[in-house]
Amino acid sequence: MNTLRKSIDTILGKVLVVIMGVMVINVLWQVFTRYVVGIPSSFTDELARYLMIWLGILGAAYVSGRRMHVAIDVLPAKAGDRTQKRLKVLVNILIILFAFFGFVVGGARLVYITYILGQQSPALQIPLALVYVVLPLSGLLIIFYKSTDLLNPEIS
Repeated sequence: MNTLRKSIDTILGKVLVVIMGVMVINVLWQVFTRYVVGIPSSFTDELARYLMIWLGILGAAYVSGRRMHVAIDVLPAKAGDRTQKRLKVLVNILIILFAFFGFVVGGARLVYITYILGQQSPALQIPLALVYVVLPLSGLLIIFYKSTDLLNPEIS
């Protein structure tokens, strides 16, 4: 299970680097076309927005898997070892439930609705369902990471 998790971490990290790189090039192109050429590119604003959505949501899954997310640890710091372990289990279960209902179920409904309605982005003319598919994907990644944290408490 550890090798699968590490390979998912590696792939996800590389995907995030590529998204960030494309975003930087996209914004530089926007600045160039606006200030040097004098005619701003029509698609760059929309592409930057969608890349930022993917970067933020996939980045949240990546950070969750690396256990680097923001946490308030006042209560666990004052508790004993047994209570700390119980709190970790409770928090992981709550994160799994939130990821399932909020990201997977809610995100899948959003993808389905936008797909059925045939909504397209104005400038890029891509289906908005492709933009929103990051929600259930990220939810599944978070569930995978937190499930492995529950199954292997020594690595968390």
